[in-house]
Amino acid sequence: MLKRTYLKLVEYQTEQSRRHLEEVRSIHREMRGYKHDFHNHLQTLKGYLEAGDTDRALRYIGELDRRLMDVDTLLKTGSTSLDAILSAKIAQAKSENIAVTVKANVPDGLTISDLELSIIVGNLLDNAIEACKAAGGEKFIRLYIGMKGKMLYFSMLNSAGAKRRKIGSLFTSRKSGAHGFGLRRAEAIIKDHGGWVKYNSEEGAFTSEFLVPALP
Repeated sequence: MLKRTYLKLVEYQTEQSRRHLEEVRSIHREMRGYKHDFHNHLQTLKGYLEAGDTDRALRYIGELDRRLMDVDTLLKTGSTSLDAILSAKIAQAKSENIAVTVKANVPDGLTISDLELSIIVGNLLDNAIEACKAAGGEKFIRLYIGMKGKMLYFSMLNSAGAKRRKIGSLFTSRKSGAHGFGLRRAEAIIKDHGGWVKYNSEEGAFTSEFLVPALP
């Protein structure tokens, strides 16, 4: 019974990550299309203004602004897969009025697969977003990702509520069900690659950190 439940959770997490990767790839495609159409947008606006139709010009600008807000969080870290997962999660965090600071620079061609990277980083950021939503006062996520030799290093500080009690290597959560399983999956992948991960909970803040071999 426990084994069957575990396999179902693994299947759910894997399918969720695949869907997420497709969503963020679509963001990249939309951004490329937006750049391609930029000249046409300018010509349209010019036509409206030359005709004296400022109302239509303003509505057109408003629509362009809304579309741009959907893609302005795209990052360029050096890794396409990392760009995708971070861009999607930052957009999600900002929609919850969470201030996000990111410094990330890594090479492409990491030995960790796109799917594994999506599970690890996605789940850690999901946990941070949940903690921020439950926190009072300032809501923030401060994230650093870089290389230490051939090792991928991740460090994140986020706002949180009350200090959480630790059980094993993880912490208790206000949520039940599959929550917490994502962090276990992330931890398992990192350890399978010979890395380590640690978390720390304090009053008002939570930190996540991992180091894992990522280059041949």
